[in-house]
Amino acid sequence: MLVLSRKVGETIEIGSDITLIITRATSGRVQIGIDAPREVAVRRGELRKEPRFTADDLKAELHCRTF
Repeated sequence: MLVLSRKVGETIEIGSDITLIITRATSGRVQIGIDAPREVAVRRGELRKEPRFTADDLKAELHCRTF
C-alpha cells in the first residue's frame, strides 16, 4: 500500500484520467474531491457490495417505460 501525505488543495493522480483533490482537512476527517470518467465506479469502502442494479440495467429500464 502506498501512503501519501497531502495538504488542502494538493492532488493525487491515478493513471491519466483520475485525480483526487484534498478539499478540506479537519481533526480526524478529510474531504476529497474525485475527478474521474463516468465509467469509473467510485464507492465508499463501506458500500463495497455489488450494486443491485448496474447503470446499464437502470438505463434500459428507463428507456422501456412510457410516460
